[in-house]
Amino acid sequence: MRDRAFVLLQYLLPQHLLSRLVGALARSRLPLVRNPLVALFLRGYRPDLTEAVEADAGAYASFNALFTRALKPGARPLAGDDDVLVSPVDGCVSDLGTSTGAGGDGAPIRAKGHDYSLAALLGGDSPLLGALAGGPCTTIYLAPFNYHRIHMPATGTLARALYVPGRLFSVNDVTARHVPGLFARNERLVLQFESPHGPWALVFVGALFVGSMGTVWHGDVIARPGQREPLELTLPPAGERTLARGAEVGRFNMGSTVVLLLPRAAAAWAGVALGDAVRVGQSLGRWERAGS
Repeated sequence: MRDRAFVLLQYLLPQHLLSRLVGALARSRLPLVRNPLVALFLRGYRPDLTEAVEADAGAYASFNALFTRALKPGARPLAGDDDVLVSPVDGCVSDLGTSTGAGGDGAPIRAKGHDYSLAALLGGDSPLLGALAGGPCTTIYLAPFNYHRIHMPATGTLARALYVPGRLFSVNDVTARHVPGLFARNERLVLQFESPHGPWALVFVGALFVGSMGTVWHGDVIARPGQREPLELTLPPAGERTLARGAEVGRFNMGSTVVLLLPRAAAAWAGVALGDAVRVGQSLGRWERAGS
């Protein structure tokens, strides 16, 4: 009953207004705002700052600067060789497997007992649907204490960037179990990449109180009031679209979830299980070499 009441409240809340308000507070440099937020965060979540470039929480100009802190060089070494797929974030593996079905635009993904279509997750029709349907997919949840920058799980060249408007439900386990198709309903950024192994996609899923999401190319992409249709984001110049495995590709301002989608028969998960805590650079699996 308590869980259902919590989810019902989210349907009633002005999700975007609250998220914009929280985002503004998180970016405030006023000591009267910043200091209590930082103190509450440290006391409630005890984030590990020993790996951060700046280990003194009081040195950050705002709460958001602390939340999106950079790590020291070498803090997240990459596992294996270039054929190893690595975790794009620090977090917990909340779903791991393949999108069900042999193919087709509507091939569903199952998460927390609910199915939602691959097409819906990607924001509608996409050249990737045929390649990704039935392929490996994983969802990784970032808790507030986690490091909140997002890195490349594999080397790739950005082929498309899409902002998809939507709701801003919480992405915790309780909400995911009770809101059908949660990840395809929430606001998100869809980054589609080309690689020598085939196309793949990384989806940043927004959530309640996430002030914004951003990429290294576009900066912060703020929720657009009244935006109803997916919005194509401008691609950077051709020479700037390729990022190496492990390179920073974006960040969450406050916590959320990423979904990694890989092409069918081109990759496989290995050494990682549902519920595992993972860190950027940790092995999730491998690309399958042709003929192997």
